[in-house]
Amino acid sequence: MSVDLNRTHDADARSWLASANAAGCDFPIQNLPFAVFRRAGGGAAFRGGVAIGDQIVDLGALSDAGALHGPAAHAAQACAQPALNDFMALGPAAWQALRHGLFALLDASSATPDPLVACLVPQREAEYGVPTRIGDYTDFYTSYHHALNIGRLFGVADVAPNFHHLPIAYHGRASSVVVSGTPVRRPLGQAKAPSASAPSFGPCAWLDYELELGIFVGTGNALGSPVPLREAESHLFGTCLLNDWSARDIQGWEMQPLGPFLAKNFATTISPWIVTMEALAPYRLAWQREAPAPQPLPYLDSAATREHGAIDIRLEMAIETPSRRAAGIGPARLTRTSFRHQHWTVAQMLAHHTVGGCNLQAGDLLGSGTISGPTASEAGALMELSHAGRKPVRFEGGSGQIEERGFLADGDAVVFTGWCERPGFARIGFGECRGTVLPAIDLPV
Repeated sequence: MSVDLNRTHDADARSWLASANAAGCDFPIQNLPFAVFRRAGGGAAFRGGVAIGDQIVDLGALSDAGALHGPAAHAAQACAQPALNDFMALGPAAWQALRHGLFALLDASSATPDPLVACLVPQREAEYGVPTRIGDYTDFYTSYHHALNIGRLFGVADVAPNFHHLPIAYHGRASSVVVSGTPVRRPLGQAKAPSASAPSFGPCAWLDYELELGIFVGTGNALGSPVPLREAESHLFGTCLLNDWSARDIQGWEMQPLGPFLAKNFATTISPWIVTMEALAPYRLAWQREAPAPQPLPYLDSAATREHGAIDIRLEMAIETPSRRAAGIGPARLTRTSFRHQHWTVAQMLAHHTVGGCNLQAGDLLGSGTISGPTASEAGALMELSHAGRKPVRFEGGSGQIEERGFLADGDAVVFTGWCERPGFARIGFGECRGTVLPAIDLPV
């Protein structure tokens, strides 16, 4: 696990592209996140790109222009494809070579910006795809505060005994992972009210979001060969925003005894931009378990983890209702929290995932689990904020009247944003993760 700082983290670095130097910009030269994109409406193949200011560096075009050399050029060629799997499989040395090569070309001191100018595409003219061919998707459950809040809603005083000892997870549905902006249709399924004698079938009534991070596997491991904790982060490429939509009423009925099924497989939304682990280095924090919480077993514990295993990624969730959209007033913020509160680190998640011999592959996706903090305003799901719908959240609507939500309504858009900031370093952002709820399909039965 390395958090070495280098010239790409210099807060004083500036780009010759003016929009990258604007205050509050998500994509300054210190960030350089990856995505796959194409010009909207053109029908061209998706290819890899890197964000800088309000532009995208077309890595296919840059490769053709011959502006990079050596390992950086080889890495850029691997990005000139509809998915980033081959690039991720090259490993940390290639990731760093390309990122540092782009930094040098974009730096204000660069004497030759001309080749790169021709490779820029305005972000407003782009559309995005899921950045990798996701072979598998694993969703973790690693927020102590979220687990505690959900349990208390149902009369459970504390988390399950295993929660402190292992990063709990289940395997999600990779085929229904979609990129930000893709509408999400309200799912159908079975649900059973506590007072009912039998379940009923119909649209989900308790539709919810889950504020999470997506973590992309870079290099995989061989079947039967666990990744030790000290090497785990070298297998991780970077992170994005992730909304693991949940049908809470369907989940409550179907998850006994095996866990969620239809309640979680209808959609998972991710933001298009993957912020690399290298870009996140300045925002690392000490990770610790406060007594009397049990400490991790030795294979999930190390001095490096305790020194800088946590990451301070600030997160916000906002809701854009139809009335607010019609009035043009934008989303209403409901939550602000940080990934630093998470009970397990990204390295611990990957190490535990592989300890039984599971082979991860380049481009696989891990979900962090809902990210909730210790206060009520830091809850990462509407289920928590509204006390399972019993105390609906209230906010200003588009007409100036108060709206409320116990769960999501048709037409609501859920908007996640994220960023990192620390004195002495640049602010970097993740862009936006957005999904709008469509009505359930009218299924004849």
